[in-house]
Amino acid sequence: MRIFLIAFLCMATSTAGLAADTLARARETGTLRLGFRADAPPYSYRTTSGEPSGYIVDLCREVAAGVKKAQGLPSLKIDYVEVSSTARLDALRDGKIDILCDPTSMTMSRRAIVDFSLPTFIDGAGVLHRTNDLSRLEDLRGKKIGVLRGTTTEDVLKATLTQLGIEAEIVPMQAHPDGVRSLSAGKIDAYFADRGILSYHLLNSENRSGMKLSDQYFTFETYALALPRGDEKLRLLVDATLAELYRTDRVKQIYARSFGSFPPDQFIRALFVINGVPK
Repeated sequence: MRIFLIAFLCMATSTAGLAADTLARARETGTLRLGFRADAPPYSYRTTSGEPSGYIVDLCREVAAGVKKAQGLPSLKIDYVEVSSTARLDALRDGKIDILCDPTSMTMSRRAIVDFSLPTFIDGAGVLHRTNDLSRLEDLRGKKIGVLRGTTTEDVLKATLTQLGIEAEIVPMQAHPDGVRSLSAGKIDAYFADRGILSYHLLNSENRSGMKLSDQYFTFETYALALPRGDEKLRLLVDATLAELYRTDRVKQIYARSFGSFPPDQFIRALFVINGVPK
């Protein structure tokens, strides 16, 4: 029995030692590795000059600044590691990156392999339409509606129209810019996609004044920074950094860089209020 207890304690100690300690590794190497996507604007993408950019990437930069301050590492190097949508969580789990800075939705199945920070964004399917053309979904009856081919948004759109008994022509698109251009040119009457993506393309459209983003959400997804599982010190520092941003006006400046003038819609405002946790 004594031998069994000793073996059990040794195993427990060994397992505890496997827990990630990102901050200790950053102190030893002088580097913090931020995973980002090249293809997920306005949240996480690569600019034409090759620089990582986006709203969530900017939040990660604030976190990196928090790590520098908390760990006393003024020369901490930020290493940006590009990850794909299919391998991003594996890269975090396998220790190739320290923080995942992209629009990753929190789900229970994902929490089995990674941890998550406080929420960074609430997004969901929305509709972009020409000004004054749409006040309710029923106004789409008999219209042409664009949506990105093979997405969950396409499935939700079809199901919603069927449920409401609205007959309309669904026009699949290969890319979001194609949908926005088709709407601007009058080839379709509305375009459905994630609201954050629509906001980005509307902000960068040459015909911004002729289009409007509806306030209505048709689905909801909560994004958060994915973190190494079991790294409580890192998670506390990340959450403290985000909470401070939400409590102050600094988050407004970060938001405006990617989405335009503040304030955002009611759900994002609520997210900032709810997650602006006191010190």
